[in-house]
Amino acid sequence: MKLLSWNIQWGRGADGVVNLQRTISAIRTLGDFDVICLQEVAVGFAGLQGGAPVDCVAELAEAFADYSAHFVAAVDLPGKSGGRSLFGNLTLSRLPVGQVFRHSLPRPPEEGVPSMPRACIEVIVDGPRGPIRVLNTHLEYYSRIQRMTQIAALHTLQCDSVRLAAMDSPQEKSGDGQDSPFAYLPRPASAIVCGDFNCEPGSPEYYRMTAPISADVSGWEDAWRACYSDIPHLNTVGLNGAEWPDRAYCCDYFFVSADLVDRVESVAVDQLTAASDHQPVILTLA
Repeated sequence: MKLLSWNIQWGRGADGVVNLQRTISAIRTLGDFDVICLQEVAVGFAGLQGGAPVDCVAELAEAFADYSAHFVAAVDLPGKSGGRSLFGNLTLSRLPVGQVFRHSLPRPPEEGVPSMPRACIEVIVDGPRGPIRVLNTHLEYYSRIQRMTQIAALHTLQCDSVRLAAMDSPQEKSGDGQDSPFAYLPRPASAIVCGDFNCEPGSPEYYRMTAPISADVSGWEDAWRACYSDIPHLNTVGLNGAEWPDRAYCCDYFFVSADLVDRVESVAVDQLTAASDHQPVILTLA
């Protein structure tokens, strides 16, 4: 099972030029993926697109027509020329998808600190060894307080799923089988969470993310550490002449639930593409 995670900056490359077709070509060049998780996907927002509103979700869905497309808008604003301007995360899956959940992440006010709403989209895919939850997220950049509370929310999602998986399937409240809003579909404990976490290895947020969740629920495991132990993470920002940031570091990750650690075969970072100010990260599960 092969997954890609990439903050595509709505198709804006390290050169400052918005060209979503370049992003699409870069994804195809990187290989053949079962699941593609993208962050900073825009709809509308003409100011981000050189003055012309573009529907990145529609373009990406069309480009990857053999994938199902699942989008969560963390930001949803009235468009200046009508319609809505949306900004969030897109997950494309070539595997069958069961339930899909769209989670708004907490955003506690912090005076004098800019921020935007953040979200996580969770899709349950039918993997080679059974269902797996794939969570695609993007945490706040400016506020450590918000990042910490957003990580706590990711912990809660995993805790709830572990405990739900241990329960007997609840009885449906309708006789319509799966064709009912009360229908029960698998939501397994096995999970992958990926995206732009806006924190570096060794930061308080990183250690909070990988700490035990509770006495009976293991924490998220860094797939890079599971694969390469103490070898430093490859940098995922600050490369290829991008105007931001002023130095290179890693802030894009894959984390996995404890039961998937032994299946982590490789984690790779493409440091060559300049189609975004972030670099793509690739996870392969045996």
